[in-house]
Amino acid sequence: MTEILIPGDLIEDKELLKNNRFYISENNKHYCTLVSLYNNRLIPLEGYWYPNIDETVVGIIKEVRNNVFEVDLSHFLRAIIINDFRNKLHFNVGDVIEAKVKAIENKKTIILIYPRLLRDGMLIQTKPVKIPRIIGKNNTMINQISSFTKTSIIVGFNGLIYIKGANSSMAISTILRVEKEAHTKGLTENIKQILQKELELTEK
Repeated sequence: MTEILIPGDLIEDKELLKNNRFYISENNKHYCTLVSLYNNRLIPLEGYWYPNIDETVVGIIKEVRNNVFEVDLSHFLRAIIINDFRNKLHFNVGDVIEAKVKAIENKKTIILIYPRLLRDGMLIQTKPVKIPRIIGKNNTMINQISSFTKTSIIVGFNGLIYIKGANSSMAISTILRVEKEAHTKGLTENIKQILQKELELTEK
């Protein structure tokens, strides 16, 4: 059953504490510290992005100097791609890229690897804590949005999302709806029905 936890609520299922920073412990009891959606896992509905190793991010090249590309992830931490002799990367300021988090150095600098240029699409910004809801369990939410709208969508855990395709505007409005309604029950099925109706209207 899906429910909403608010700061101070007791977390009784210890499995929910794995890979979760959003709780405090007192006298062997654990309490939620952020408004979160609980449905077999805990999904914060507010707060900041905390990068994890191997997470996918979407960013914009903001500076090129020597063998380093500095990347804007719309986040307070600095992010860089190191261009050594093996990579031979070629990016320009303003390019949109997809990459993965390799490491976080001194809690201030994110090292990115496997960068890939993303061409000709659109970029939107969402709240990073809503990204798990936008992706959905086993990618169900984002896959159905991509399928219905015939778009290519790359979701960055930092909150930036790249969208390319004929129905990009429909995909964007749907993603923003998911972000707004992330706390509601049965959201995946509701979004499916909305997309079906919108497509029926456009085909008439």
